[in-house]
Amino acid sequence: MKIAVVGATGLVGTQMLQVLKNRKFPVSELIAVASERSVGNKIEFDGKSYRVHSMQEAIDAVPDIAIFSAGGSVSLEFAPKFAEKGTIVIDNSSAWRMNPNYKLVVPEVNSHELHDLNENDKIIANPNCSTIQMVVALNPLHKKYKIKRVVVSTYQSVTGTGKAAVDQLMSERKGETGNKVYPHPIDLNVLPHIDVFLENGYTKEEMKMVLETKKIMSDDSIQVTATAVRIPTMGGHSEAINVEFENDFDLNEVREILKNSEGIILQDDVSKFEYPMPINSEGKDEVFVGRLRRDESQKNTLNMWVVADNLRKGAATNAIQIAEYLVKENLLKTETVCLVLK
Repeated sequence: MKIAVVGATGLVGTQMLQVLKNRKFPVSELIAVASERSVGNKIEFDGKSYRVHSMQEAIDAVPDIAIFSAGGSVSLEFAPKFAEKGTIVIDNSSAWRMNPNYKLVVPEVNSHELHDLNENDKIIANPNCSTIQMVVALNPLHKKYKIKRVVVSTYQSVTGTGKAAVDQLMSERKGETGNKVYPHPIDLNVLPHIDVFLENGYTKEEMKMVLETKKIMSDDSIQVTATAVRIPTMGGHSEAINVEFENDFDLNEVREILKNSEGIILQDDVSKFEYPMPINSEGKDEVFVGRLRRDESQKNTLNMWVVADNLRKGAATNAIQIAEYLVKENLLKTETVCLVLK
């Protein structure tokens, strides 16, 4: 397939190239795209050098797959232009996620929704990184015990903000003063603030988890409340999840369900200090689950710890998995697919 990667020089774009290579996605021709100031520069992919192109050049080339890494505003402007040409757009920004006219997909959870694509379904939304790993862990348990309520606190890597945030952390760690993307220091600190604050006192990141979970799992009855926190780590996001079920559960059965669920690796042996950590999730495509235990203060309630690489499963990998599913199930109505990543 002819692949265009828009934002190929960014954190997510770089990971996308790596995922395409690792998963042996059929790339016969790569079109690297970045901002105008980068046009003409070179990038490396799978041992070869490629020239960076402009957005219009990528559109005119009509790639089979185009990967955007340029934010919601760019998605709003250019995703419809690809769609007008018959391109299927898989968009990782928040631009289309809660639009009822577009699908919001995590392949392990609701890939079945891709089977009823029609001529108006040219844009498929890729969920928020913190939502993706949570629903992958929750969905198999929801099928068995039915979820009533989820209370989640996140511990999110600076890589979720982008390269400038990584630079701020590393500069502070060296005692240097540089450009700041956060309103406070991030090294040796914790910021209970991800994205903008809304009128209800929650941040946009927190409300993404609330609303996207309901849409992905096709169940508006699931009650979700979230606190999203930025911490000075790299490698992945971590989440402490307290989930109340309608039905009681057996912990050994919960472990077996998770152990045998697609996309999940169970790490739950505290006698060996075995539990998920972001340092071990980096570069991996799976969701890691551990610290399983009953909430002794409330019936039918489970505590769990969930970790995943936010740049891979939380962004690049999930989008590529959607494309893989479309190809595997022969669901493409056209020859073109476009993946848009923030």
